[in-house]
Amino acid sequence: MPCSPAKARLLLKEKKALVKRRAPFTIQLTQATGEVRQPVTLGVDAGSKYVGLSASTEKAELYASEVVLRTDVVDLVSSRRELRRGRRNRKTRYRAPRFNNRVHGKNKGWLAPSVENKINAHLSRIDAVRKLLPVTKIVVETAAFDIQRITNPDIEGTDYQQGEQLGFWNIREYVLFRDGHRCCHCRGKSNDPILTVHHLESRKTGGNAPNNLITLCETCHKACHAGKIVLKQQRGQRFRDAAFMGIMRWTFFNRLKAQCSEIEVQNTYGYLTKNARIRHGLEKTHRTDAFTIAGNFNAERLGEYFFQKQTRKHNRQLHKLTILKGGVRKRQQASYKVKGFRLFDKVRYGSREAFIFGRRSSGYFDIRLLTGEKISPAVSHKHLRLLERRKTFLTQLIKEGAIPPATEVAGFLA
Repeated sequence: MPCSPAKARLLLKEKKALVKRRAPFTIQLTQATGEVRQPVTLGVDAGSKYVGLSASTEKAELYASEVVLRTDVVDLVSSRRELRRGRRNRKTRYRAPRFNNRVHGKNKGWLAPSVENKINAHLSRIDAVRKLLPVTKIVVETAAFDIQRITNPDIEGTDYQQGEQLGFWNIREYVLFRDGHRCCHCRGKSNDPILTVHHLESRKTGGNAPNNLITLCETCHKACHAGKIVLKQQRGQRFRDAAFMGIMRWTFFNRLKAQCSEIEVQNTYGYLTKNARIRHGLEKTHRTDAFTIAGNFNAERLGEYFFQKQTRKHNRQLHKLTILKGGVRKRQQASYKVKGFRLFDKVRYGSREAFIFGRRSSGYFDIRLLTGEKISPAVSHKHLRLLERRKTFLTQLIKEGAIPPATEVAGFLA
């Protein structure tokens, strides 16, 4: 269980404890003590981009953190697929398409790599808290989104099965009909009879959703890709985050129950969290939502929290995608270490702690905080001291000052 800084210093001085971790600062006793434990509840505010965590007892909040997850997995997997297809087209014979060897057909319960990455990140952060604190109960918010009702609030009954594309052969036919078989840029002034369907955002990341497609004549389509014209239309509303949560929520919850089978695991819903947060006059943040989910409203809030950011740990790509003049591809991988430092290492510069976000072979580094604040764009390695090697989740302590306990606000319904 947590102790005061003074007690920790005393235990370390008397060699009754050892330092196990810097962030969060953790010590381990060198001698056995009693097995008396307080019930600790961990609240988890799950999300596709951010995760909020808060562990508390009835009297005090013991741990609070906000985690920023990776959002580049979809783009990286798409780029890898393009390279693989090009390589097989150049180096292998023609192979007829087959549909009985797909990974999602062979492996029941298969999920896309981007979804798997987010689920594993959630489970990893929960496991990290359990290594610090004797958690006895976990409460997770599993959000559900009705994407069709978000786009059309009046939808009901059979309208869910009979959408706007009902009766059309494919998306292209629907988009041409929607736009009146006329170019959305020149409105038919070019007199070009050939019409094409154009992606406002790259198909690799934007997909083939109708709100990402518009009709262009061939003249405007070629001019758009040549950079001669700029389209005024913008991509419609995106629902990627809502789709992520709809896919991963029950898989994540079931895996969590299997991973933490020895303790109680419950789920709650967003409307309950919002009602309780407003009723107790709490601000809207991910860590506050996690505190609300835990349900210990009389606990004294921490005046600090851990801000964590998930980073890419390995990059096996050998060359950059852009081919330079002469057919030369520039190498993608940089040196493993520069003057003993790696990318995202935690260092001390003067009296401040920061992370390496950029490096040069000459030994100068760009150091910043995880919040984006720039400390120095080019500092010599001579002025840096290594504190911690890079990890998948970078951690920075942010102090806010004392937060008073939650008090119920009169006038709100339970």
